[in-house]
Amino acid sequence: MAPKVEKSDEEWRAQLTPEQYRVAREAGTERPFSGEHTNTKTEGVYSCVCCGAELFRSDAKFDSHCGWPSFFAPADLDTVTEHSDESHGMARVEVRCASCEAHLGHVFPDGPRPTGLRYCINSVVLTHEPVKDESS
Repeated sequence: MAPKVEKSDEEWRAQLTPEQYRVAREAGTERPFSGEHTNTKTEGVYSCVCCGAELFRSDAKFDSHCGWPSFFAPADLDTVTEHSDESHGMARVEVRCASCEAHLGHVFPDGPRPTGLRYCINSVVLTHEPVKDESS
């Protein structure tokens, strides 16, 4: 497991855009179909915008038509943590970055094989690093 990343509220605000801060540090949600990575098909790695921890890989990404990037599994089981979320009158499972506790989104039991899970993740909390072409 990656080391814990702890910063003050002021440090997070200085590092992140207002929208990244609202979603990652205040458990907000971006508007559906508005995120940069919703329709990304490029192979690569998706990392936490707050701490850089690798969270998801493109080979686990699928189009769920829900409006947010969706993955059937995290890059590693230790990269995310799950927490009960009963906000907004709903019972859901919140997903956070294990390294810095950034709110990422939620996980639902309606995804494809092999896991049957749908990690519905806010695009604004992810960075995407395409796979480097080793032939160049």
